[in-house]
Amino acid sequence: MILTDLATRAYNHNWRLDPVVRSLLDTDFYKLLMLQLIWQRYPDVQVTFELINRSREVRLAEVIPEGELRAQLDHARTLRFTKKELIWLAGNTFYGRTQMFQPEFLAWLADFQLPEYELSVRDGQYVLRFPGPWTHTTLWEIPALSIINELRSRAALRGRGRFELDVLYARAKAKLWDKVERLRAIPDLVLSDFGTRRRHGFLWQAWCVQALKEGLGSRFIGTSNVLIAMEADLEAIGTNAHELPMVLAALANDDDGVREAPYRVLEDWRELYAGNLLIVLPDAFGTAAFLRNAPEWVADWTGFRPDSLPPVEGGEQIIRWWQSKGRDPREKLLIFSDGMDVDSIEATWRHFRGRVRMSFGWGTNLTNDFRGCASSPTTALDPISVVCKVVEANGRPAVKLSDNPSKATGDPREVERYLRIFGREGMVEKPVTV
Repeated sequence: MILTDLATRAYNHNWRLDPVVRSLLDTDFYKLLMLQLIWQRYPDVQVTFELINRSREVRLAEVIPEGELRAQLDHARTLRFTKKELIWLAGNTFYGRTQMFQPEFLAWLADFQLPEYELSVRDGQYVLRFPGPWTHTTLWEIPALSIINELRSRAALRGRGRFELDVLYARAKAKLWDKVERLRAIPDLVLSDFGTRRRHGFLWQAWCVQALKEGLGSRFIGTSNVLIAMEADLEAIGTNAHELPMVLAALANDDDGVREAPYRVLEDWRELYAGNLLIVLPDAFGTAAFLRNAPEWVADWTGFRPDSLPPVEGGEQIIRWWQSKGRDPREKLLIFSDGMDVDSIEATWRHFRGRVRMSFGWGTNLTNDFRGCASSPTTALDPISVVCKVVEANGRPAVKLSDNPSKATGDPREVERYLRIFGREGMVEKPVTV
């Protein structure tokens, strides 16, 4: 991979249009896996995604000019999957499996275009919505977040001199390399890049991936970013997301249907995928509720990704459940990915070593940690917690509860309904920073 002079590129961002997203492969791998399932089983479902800024103190509409945002969103809509990209998706091996993507699906992707968006401003925040067929709106999530985060980064760098930018990136590189050297001391570490959604920028993410590749060798197993995986000859990493149970629950006709939605998702998933793709994301409506009602066959899946409880607490909960089902946790996999950084990776690894197989997805704190790197104190480069979530499916409100009530999304009345269905057991409120 050719590395770019990041400071010079940042200094030159005043070009007429410097696209944030230049390829539809600049997305997370799980989006393509989920899209194939959606295309196959739910082609007629209409879904709306919406940008949600949890860091309300950052008034995005006052930081990012609306014209710049529209130009980037419009540019993303001009993109198509290239012949090279489709050939790579068809011929590459993912998770040890050839032809992960069906020829008919790839043929459909050849004509894919991101649908139209709706943009307005309310109380200093952008109201950015993506209504349309689920088969199309789902691929807006990652580019929308990438655009918002990179435009915010560019705004924070605007007006800084070339030399100052050079020092900023030098400090950020040194900061990351210090983290890599600490991680290098973990002998059996398994780690991947999960940092696409809230990255400082694409080129910075590519540099971070290269640093992990150089510093960790085989212990760095890949990246969630499909484009970077293709260009850097790495594994594309990812399974599934909260979006699937959220939509299926919204489509349910009664409370029992809502309660069964997470398991219907898994049934759909195992018919399409296998092996290390059989990873359970249990917390869409609370992990305790999921485990309490889970069918026996869920215990035979490869592993879990606890996403919203503290890693030790979430991991212990799942290990106890495996043991109650007569399964040996040492044969299972836990993927830790919620707000991880070096300290929490080290602590979690020490706690579970020898008791369970572990993998770490390192996200925002890998690809957007510029705290303390600027020449003068600023919060403008600090990462924010911004997400793009399903809010509606076939005209019905969609809900996410999470194990952390601070992450809950959806109409308040529907949230209360879901809490009556699933309960509040095991939910722990904590601040959401990234």
